[in-house]
Amino acid sequence: MSIVRKVASAVLAIVMSSGFSSGAAVADEIESFYKGKRLKIIVGSGAGGGYDTYARLVGRHLGKHIPGNPTFIVQNMNGAASVIATNFIVNVAPRDGTIIGAIQREVALVQLTGRKGPKYKAEEIQWLGSLAKEAGVCAVATRTGIKSFGDAYKTVYAMGGLGQNVSEFWPALFNNLIGTKFKLIRGYPGSPQLHLAIQRGEVDGICQSWASFKEIAGPYLASGQIKPLVQVSLWKHAEMTKLGVPLLEDLLTVDNLAKGQNIDDVKTFFKLTMVPGIMGRPYAMAPGVPKARVQAMRSALAAMVKDPAFLKDAGRLNRVIELVSGEEIQKLVTDIAKTPKDKLAALDGHFKFRGKVEKVVLAIIKHAGKVVATKNGGRRIVIDYGGKKMNANVSGSKTKVMVDGNKVKRKAIKVGMNCEFHYYGNKTTAKQIVCTN
Repeated sequence: MSIVRKVASAVLAIVMSSGFSSGAAVADEIESFYKGKRLKIIVGSGAGGGYDTYARLVGRHLGKHIPGNPTFIVQNMNGAASVIATNFIVNVAPRDGTIIGAIQREVALVQLTGRKGPKYKAEEIQWLGSLAKEAGVCAVATRTGIKSFGDAYKTVYAMGGLGQNVSEFWPALFNNLIGTKFKLIRGYPGSPQLHLAIQRGEVDGICQSWASFKEIAGPYLASGQIKPLVQVSLWKHAEMTKLGVPLLEDLLTVDNLAKGQNIDDVKTFFKLTMVPGIMGRPYAMAPGVPKARVQAMRSALAAMVKDPAFLKDAGRLNRVIELVSGEEIQKLVTDIAKTPKDKLAALDGHFKFRGKVEKVVLAIIKHAGKVVATKNGGRRIVIDYGGKKMNANVSGSKTKVMVDGNKVKRKAIKVGMNCEFHYYGNKTTAKQIVCTN
C-alpha cells in the first residue's frame, strides 16, 4: 500500500471513529439527562378540548420513545388562546428540555400580526412537530333556521368566542372582509362549555377545527341539530366534502366583498389564517433548549406515531394521526414571518371584531359527592355525583382546596372524602373544592 493510501485510510478511520464516538456520546448524554426525570407538557387550553386530549395522549406514550424513558405530567395553563402558556414556556420555565408546550396553532400568527400580549418571537420557538393537519369549520345550530352560509349575510347569528383563536378570528374576518352579520359572545373557558351553550340555546354557533368539532358535537351533529356551513381550509377535507360543506375559497367572489375590499387581498388574508391549520396540534420547546434534546423529542414524536399501542389509543379517542415534522413547522413559521408587515398589520386590523360583542359570565356550578379517584398527584379529582362520575381539574394556583375547614394542597384530597366542586362543569378547572373526611 502506498504511503498516500495509508495516510488516507488512517484519516478515514479517525473521522469515522470520531463520528461514531460523537454520535454515541450525544445519545448517552440524552439518555443520562432524561433517565428518571418527570417531564411536563403545558397545555395552553382548557381541559376536555382537542388540544388537551391530544396532549394527554402524548403524555401516555412519548416517554418510551425518548432515551432514558422519562415520565410525563400534563398541566393546563389556559388563557389568551395559549399566549399565556407560550409566554411562560419561553420566558419563565426551565430551558433544559423538560418542558414541552402543547399550544394552539394560532400563537405564531397572533405574535406576527403585532397583537399585544405575546412576549416571544414565533420563529425562535423550537417546533417539535404536530400530530395532525387541521381543517377548520364554522357551524350554526339548525334551530335558528339557517340553511347555508349565505344566510349569514341576511341574519345575525351569535358565535361563541374562546379567545385569540379561530373561534373569534374567523367570524371577525367574515364580517370585515365579506360582509356577514355575525355577533360575538366572548368568555367561554373551553370548547366543551361552548358546545353546551349551543345546545342550551345561549349561543348559535362556533368556529373551530373539524376534528374537535365532530368529536364534541357528537350526537347533536349526527341528528342534524347543528349544520357545518363552510370548510375553512386550504384543501378539501374528505368528511366535510362528503357532507356537502363548501370550501371557503369557492365562496370568495367579487360579488360578496365588504365595502373597500378587493378579492386578492381578501384571499391573502384568509390564506394566512388557514396556514396554521397545517400545524394543527403543535408541540414546541423554548428557544435556548439544547439542540440535541430538541432533536431527540422530534425523533421521539416520529417514532411514537408508528407505535401500535399509541395508534390504538388514538383510535379509541377517535383522533386521526398525521405527523407534521418539526422541521416543516419551523419552515412554515419562518415563511409566515416574511410576509410584508403592512399585510400583517392589515390582517390584525381585520381580526378586530366590528359587529356586536357581548361577554358571557358563566355561573359557578356546585356538585358534591364521594371522591372515587384522584389522578396525577391530585391534579384531577373524580366524585360520584348521583351515580355520575364528575371530573374537576385542580390548579395549584387557581383552585382553593379546603379540607375540614383548613386550606390545604391538592394532594391532601383522598379517595373516600366527601367533596363539593365549585366549577363551570364537568372536566373544567375548579375555583374551589371543599372536602370533609
